[in-house]
Formats: sequence, structure tokens, C-alpha cells
Amino acid sequence: MTANKRIVLSSDHAAIGLRHAISAHIAGQGWDVVDIGPATPESTHYPEHGEAAARRVASGDCRFGIILCGTGQGIMMAANKVKGIRCGVCADPFSARMIRQHNDANMLSLGARVVGEGLALDIVDAFLAANFEGGRHATRVNMITALEN
Repeated sequence: MTANKRIVLSSDHAAIGLRHAISAHIAGQGWDVVDIGPATPESTHYPEHGEAAARRVASGDCRFGIILCGTGQGIMMAANKVKGIRCGVCADPFSARMIRQHNDANMLSLGARVVGEGLALDIVDAFLAANFEGGRHATRVNMITALEN
């Protein structure tokens, strides 16, 4: 399958169950899911998982990434350190749609201790269904990209 339908998922130990639920959900929608773990509940370091997923997206191997930790904040911060990544934490579908439409986000971060499974799936659906609007938003995204250089 092409990178256009590939999506990488990663989490720390706090979000394994929710990551598996999201993986099954989006696989059912036809996405080629690249789940890079972890597989066991031992404590792990979310920066490593955020970076690993972000590198898959930045390289073009995957179109999007979904990353999770307890709050979604720490893993998002790590992912955003990778050049070319625009990742936002969302706890509602409106924000997930907006980060795609206005910010051309290529990664979504969720907090497994913040949102339940049903809401998380709605957030993921909103993120994946939305498209970047371009126009005035492209100017702003270019300004964000310029900060990386």
C-alpha cells in the first residue's frame, strides 16, 4: 500500500489499550496501520515513541501519525521536535478537524487518561476526514515551517 494510506501509531505504556482500539478502528476504514508499539505494559519513555512515529511521517513512509500518552502532551512535544512535523493534542473532534484544515497537521496526539475510547475514535475520525484548506492558512503554515530553519 502507498504511504498515502499508511498511518503510524505509537504510545507509551499508559496508552496501549487505546492505541489498539484506534488501530482496529482505522484498519477497518482501510488504513494500512503501522503500529510501532510498545507491546508490553512496562514503563517506557514517551519521547522515544513520539520521535519514532514522527520520523516515519517526516520521511514520507506514513502519511499521518497518531501518538498517545497519558495526557498526549509530552509525546506531542517530542514529535514536534522532528523537522516537518505539525502535531496537536486534541480532546474534541472540532479541534482535530481544525488542526487538519487550518494547520495542515500531519500528526494527532491523544491523552489516554483524558479521553475515553468512544470520544477518541470520534476525534480520530474528524482528524482523518478533514483536509487542509490552504489559502491564507498556507501562509501561516509556511511561517511555522520557517521557524524550523
